[in-house]
Amino acid sequence: MMKKVVYIIIVLLLWGCNSSPKKQSESAKVDSTEVVSQVHFPEWSNDAVIYEVNVRQYTPEGTFEAFSEHLPRLKELGVEILWFMPIYPISEKNRKGTLGSYYAISDYTGVNPEFGTFDDFKQLVDEAHSMGFKVLLDWVANHTGWDGPWIENHPEWFTHDSLGNIVSPVADWTDVADLNYDNTQMRAAMIDAMQYWVSEANIDGFRCDVAGMVPVDFWNDARAALDSIKPVFMLAEDEAEYELLHKAFNINYGWEFHHIMNSIAQGEANANAVAGYYTKVDSVYPKGSYMMHFTSNHDENSWNGTVYERMGDAVKTMAALSFTLPGMPLIYSGQEAGNNKRLEFFEKDEIDWSKLEMQQFYAKLIDLKQQNKALWNGCEGGSIGFASLTTKNNILAFIREADGNKIVSLFNLSDKVLSNQLANDQFVGDYTNALTGGTFSLTTETKFELSPWEFMILIGE
Repeated sequence: MMKKVVYIIIVLLLWGCNSSPKKQSESAKVDSTEVVSQVHFPEWSNDAVIYEVNVRQYTPEGTFEAFSEHLPRLKELGVEILWFMPIYPISEKNRKGTLGSYYAISDYTGVNPEFGTFDDFKQLVDEAHSMGFKVLLDWVANHTGWDGPWIENHPEWFTHDSLGNIVSPVADWTDVADLNYDNTQMRAAMIDAMQYWVSEANIDGFRCDVAGMVPVDFWNDARAALDSIKPVFMLAEDEAEYELLHKAFNINYGWEFHHIMNSIAQGEANANAVAGYYTKVDSVYPKGSYMMHFTSNHDENSWNGTVYERMGDAVKTMAALSFTLPGMPLIYSGQEAGNNKRLEFFEKDEIDWSKLEMQQFYAKLIDLKQQNKALWNGCEGGSIGFASLTTKNNILAFIREADGNKIVSLFNLSDKVLSNQLANDQFVGDYTNALTGGTFSLTTETKFELSPWEFMILIGE
């Protein structure tokens, strides 16, 4: 079992990375807390930040070639993983809007002509690799669009109703058709298509759409097949099926924590929800795996509102929280430019890059993460301990340590001025304020005051 070390008023949540997995013979049903993730975590993922690329909206041209001009800026920003939303041809039949959804794919091994050609994409991957980036492609294994070679030549690969009609996986997903994973030929074709992009375009892995709607055993087979070509990195858009993290996926979505951040920003939850979330994570995640944290992504931005609509004055606070808590942070296209509009999902709707008002802020957070091992991802980073403070209010204080590197974070998760102090000496020490460069000493007598949504990230000396 994963051990929990409990101090009088501090609980350290230890993600047991060095533990051995429980032997299957000891229990017919192994709880997820007794399972060690068996997937390979490449060294380059240790301190990585992921960046989601929306090619259609990124430039006036909306092409791979035009996007490539932003690579030097993204290199300066410090992101290391580029996740491209689906780049494949979009079905015409039952298309939503003028341009359709990226996720209504007609050909898994084709390229959307709006973006360019396969050679254009391969050139982009090669250029990204030469600059030190890794590239993930968005993969949609649960469904396809209503036209294309699969649905035209192999209707038996799809799910049918009692009348023999092909159906959508969800009622209002009218632009896509559900794939039938009872069909072994379809499964083999799906894996072949995934392998094509690894072997021919040399991508480094996949972000897999609605991964929990596809059988776990398929993903296990797909991961093994992909790793036979080269070790890959896999991100599951899922937070309910933890078995996906045993053999197939490195990380999943931190949807629950995303909603917690929204709720705190809107005054509907408090700092206790953060510690509660990590207590749950400690009990359900396979050892070594972790989640991706985000304040926005393509779904949230288009359908639920911009980060400014949802988080208001807490935008920077929640971004900093996503970088300092255990997990891999995500930046969505345009966040570094302070994008404050909902990008159209089925139409052309360009990002305005004229200001880049958040570029330096995110660059500082990325540099902080990369330069401090305590903030690294998964087993490479530090466990987390939450401090008890003398006053119960909305200040969150936590510590992470790894290989002699210590980071203490103090967050005011409210719109009020708050003050507090440590209830014991576990966090006592002299620190450097990572954001200002100033020095800061914490003792049990230190009474610190934080303005609304203010935060301090302190590096132990």
